[in-house]
Amino acid sequence: MITISYTTAGKLRMACLAISLCLSVSACDEKELLNPTPDTSLQDTFLFDSPGRVLGQVNGMYAAMKNGSFYGGRYLMLSDIRGEEFMNRLQNVFTGYDAWNHTINSGSNDALTTWSNAYSTINSANLLIDGLAANPDVVPAATATQYVGEAKLVRAISYFALITLYGKPYVMDNGASPGVPLRLQGEKTPANNDLALSTVAQVYEQILTDLNEAETALPTSYASALLNTTRAHKNTAIALKTRVYLNMGKFEEVALEAQKIVQPTATGSFAAPTGVAHQLQPSIRTIFMNDYTTTESIFSMPMTELNNVSGQSSLGYEYNTNQEYSMNPTGIYGHPTWPATDERKTMFRTSGTTTYLMKYSKFSPFLDYIPVIRYSEVLLNYAEALARKTSPDMALATQLLMAVRKRADATYTFPAEALATQEAITSTILVERRIEFVGEGLRSNDLLRNLLTIPAKGTAPAISPSQPEYIFPIPNAEISANRAL
Repeated sequence: MITISYTTAGKLRMACLAISLCLSVSACDEKELLNPTPDTSLQDTFLFDSPGRVLGQVNGMYAAMKNGSFYGGRYLMLSDIRGEEFMNRLQNVFTGYDAWNHTINSGSNDALTTWSNAYSTINSANLLIDGLAANPDVVPAATATQYVGEAKLVRAISYFALITLYGKPYVMDNGASPGVPLRLQGEKTPANNDLALSTVAQVYEQILTDLNEAETALPTSYASALLNTTRAHKNTAIALKTRVYLNMGKFEEVALEAQKIVQPTATGSFAAPTGVAHQLQPSIRTIFMNDYTTTESIFSMPMTELNNVSGQSSLGYEYNTNQEYSMNPTGIYGHPTWPATDERKTMFRTSGTTTYLMKYSKFSPFLDYIPVIRYSEVLLNYAEALARKTSPDMALATQLLMAVRKRADATYTFPAEALATQEAITSTILVERRIEFVGEGLRSNDLLRNLLTIPAKGTAPAISPSQPEYIFPIPNAEISANRAL
């Protein structure tokens, strides 16, 4: 038997825990062999009848999130290539060409991949929450509370992926626009497929509810650096809240959350005072080339020899091995404020006149961990919020910005005019984000949350906030299965 979950489009998807089969015919019950339980039935009491099997459901939820078409690769790629930093080389619709070229329609593969895999992950989280409630005595209460916290964080970040691709930006109308269906219970059959769209504001409200409850429920840390990087803890929830509030234009709230995990140190840097001791690493190359589990990596998707994302969904394949996308020379790579002395410029390679990203430098099998959120993002989220809130703190915003830049280029000095006003420092921070997070899936969202036009590049046209192509369309599979749309 295997666990089964339904996506919002009503399609069956296997969850990640496979239940052991009988070792031999003689060891199995004859009745079970002759009358097996159908594979499409979910045996709640079986899957939640021991601590090991419950943990299997938790691991399966994370595995769903790590799917190659979600946070394991393609979602980050689609979110980046919509912006202006990359040039498409092969016009392959199976590797994001429609997203790069802004020619996605409801039938496009790019419209379906994030939608279906996000909802599959959400359903894994919902099934875990429901299963723990229905089987309260299988694991200790404290463990159950932690698992529910992990599920709510995974659900929150999955909804954030959906609402930022398929919903209009919150700041456009304070979230009044239609968003996505808000599914908060586990689905084992397609009986509840019909569900109307919630508003953008309602989806954001649920995301924040989940993250607030996760912060309370999650442990402060785990016993190893690996677990601190690959499983949710309190600081993970706090860090993600700075991203969510920034998207909503709620700068005071960003600052309040960031203060919890960003405090100045005696050496002039910044670190988290409680929980996992997050801080920048001396070299950015360390977190991409040498050690994926440092305290800078707040949450990442791990890859192993036996469990990795490969092929056309792997970021290493897309950007490096198969060279599907090269750097746009008129994008951030050629920006005048990014000199060759910056260490981040060493994570590229040039072949002839074409330059390729090498943040994901492993060749097949692709074992680079995929970053979901890093401490440098929290610093820049905090800096931007301080610069843009009603009573700005320009001095601290500048210190946070300089911490990120100076880590990579100790010789660089920002021009005075780049830091002189709220508008100027905000613009400088946005450029720094483009440099720091190129290839990490943040660019499209940074454009949309600021209601900026997606710039033209190559043959791809510019897309303004008023055009329907500014966001992804709901896929046909959902339209066909959900009569409430």
